[in-house]
Amino acid sequence: MSTAPDPAAFAALLCDWCIAAQPGDQVLVRATPDSLELGRAVHNALLERGAWPLMGLSQASFARDFYAYARPEQLDAFAPLALAEAEQADALIQIDAPANTMALAGVDPAAIARVARARREVSEAQLKLRWCGTLWPTAALAQQARMNDDDYAAFVTRALFLDQPDPVAAWRELSERQARLVERLRPVHEIRIEAPGTDLRLHVDGRTWINSDGKHNMPSGEVFTGPIEDSAEGTIHYTIPSSPRGVEVRDVRLRFESGRVVEATAETGQAYLDAALATDDGARFLGEIGIGTNAGIDRATGSILFDEKMAGTVHLALGRSYPETGGTSVSALHWDMICDLREGGRLSIDGQVFNENGSFVG
Repeated sequence: MSTAPDPAAFAALLCDWCIAAQPGDQVLVRATPDSLELGRAVHNALLERGAWPLMGLSQASFARDFYAYARPEQLDAFAPLALAEAEQADALIQIDAPANTMALAGVDPAAIARVARARREVSEAQLKLRWCGTLWPTAALAQQARMNDDDYAAFVTRALFLDQPDPVAAWRELSERQARLVERLRPVHEIRIEAPGTDLRLHVDGRTWINSDGKHNMPSGEVFTGPIEDSAEGTIHYTIPSSPRGVEVRDVRLRFESGRVVEATAETGQAYLDAALATDDGARFLGEIGIGTNAGIDRATGSILFDEKMAGTVHLALGRSYPETGGTSVSALHWDMICDLREGGRLSIDGQVFNENGSFVG
């Protein structure tokens, strides 16, 4: 792609802003075959900073084969070395670049949930690292976004702020803007979300709002917290499709009572939705509410990493809470789904309009 992000500039952003690589750090770098250009740049950038790059191919590269060939006992366990690696590393950079965004279409959704349960200990250990997940543009992602290759690559570059003269300064500025939003949200008790097909109330009393400014996701651009687990009441219509683990799910409607999903439908992907909700006891509760702020992301592309950061949207995740928010929901599932506020939507805090039609108020 002629307009792909500059690999050296991208690698510098990941190493300096996202994980703050230090001399002597052991950094796990997980790439896919289509992201090796960025993987090599990250490898070199880490060496220049005195860190140790520990390179590997992402499991996503072999995911379909895993489900085809793994024995039943392998679906319910993990290699001990995977946990030891996560526990001893200092940081993790995960680079996604799918050659086929629907690679897991046809795989039993129950098996996907089963593997997620089995690997929860490894996932929890990785979340304790300085970690960052990112994406390298591919033809498959461009096709999923309904864009040509060059336009999609330029879109990714803008979303990463790599079109700015000083990307780190641009991320620092976004961080400062979001810090002001966090201050406004800190004392809030109740949040109400209204949009076509949506009227949902939840409480966030005493919970900590997090400024997500690119340290864990690149790109980022959101503020988020964990709702009070038994507080969600009402309905929500997720109007932006998602493709968790390469399975298309579209037009999801959930109804909550006392914080728990009691009714769930999807126009596409009902089997996956049902299996996800059956992952474990925590899967039917909300683990996160996030408000997108990244103006460089102006359209849905089918990639949750980008779509949930889109300015003018709110996303709520089923399953696991982030402990730093004070949330207590425990689950092997963490599935972000997005509600668009830009056409007739409103988010209110303690009865006052905070975001209307996708724009912040006041």
